Amino acid sequence: MDRAGEEPTGPTNQTEFNSSTTCEWDRTSANPFFMVVLSLVFLVGLLLNGFIIKFYLCRAEQKASSSMMVYLKNLAAADFLLCLSLPIRIIQYASNSVTIRLLNCNFGVAILYLNMYASIMFMGYIAANRYLKVVRHSGTHILQTLRAAYIVSTVTWVFLLTVMSAYVILSFTQKPLTSVPVSCDYLLGGRFTVFFKIIHACSTALFLFVLASLFFFYYSTSRRVSQAQQRQPASSSSTKLARSRRNMLVLVSVFSFCFIPYHLVRLPKVFLGRHCSWDKILFYMMELTIIMSVLNVCLDPLIYFILCKKFRTQFRLRGLCGNS
Repeated sequence: MDRAGEEPTGPTNQTEFNSSTTCEWDRTSANPFFMVVLSLVFLVGLLLNGFIIKFYLCRAEQKASSSMMVYLKNLAAADFLLCLSLPIRIIQYASNSVTIRLLNCNFGVAILYLNMYASIMFMGYIAANRYLKVVRHSGTHILQTLRAAYIVSTVTWVFLLTVMSAYVILSFTQKPLTSVPVSCDYLLGGRFTVFFKIIHACSTALFLFVLASLFFFYYSTSRRVSQAQQRQPASSSSTKLARSRRNMLVLVSVFSFCFIPYHLVRLPKVFLGRHCSWDKILFYMMELTIIMSVLNVCLDPLIYFILCKKFRTQFRLRGLCGNS
């Protein structure tokens, strides 16, 4: 999340913003490409996730029947809200308005990151749920209960909304700008530099924890599949475990494709400062990896399809995610 400082205590203060002309280059040349790609992501993501939200809300059995259903609904909600934040980002590519750019940097970016990390966390919960089903196939772990799922989901949203609210509130304490900032990075810093770096460090640590957990779940599930196939290659148990491994692989693949590139680029950009020699490269890499991260709104429906019988049975009234 990126914002403008007014004091010379941080690496991204107003003085640096004014002197950034020494690194001038045309940042608008790729704007039409970014606009087209994000517009397609917005339209496809809004269509898919809007349909999924409607599908969940309009079924005869609206109440969640399993913890998996709770997490899938929250993931769909996060994706839908992420779609709604994209128009601000798309408009700012076509506008030189200070108001539009600040609206994107203050609100659009905050909403985008709120729902990005909501997606990261709920994908982690879904993977943990599937893993517990594999290792405790004969019983239900306390973390797989509906009550636990509702508590975890509520705490997650409260935590993320608190961080987003703090970011937005602090953004309004910064000195207003009279010219258009070339990037939201030029609006971060001042006396809040340390705060923003703490947010980035904590969000990266959270991402790495979820990533490591996903790989652990997939590795453990694969081991269980191999052991079961060695004992009884054609048994129904082996078939179910193989399906669980496939589901976990889809989760890991979507997660890795969407979120690893962004975090690989984000850290050096935040902590190493800006240098003219690689400012242009990092700028385009950041924009491309953000596009990859928001692509999860189009890829997550694949997760709903493989984990939920409702989608695999052509949207009939029968079949609950908890029975998949």
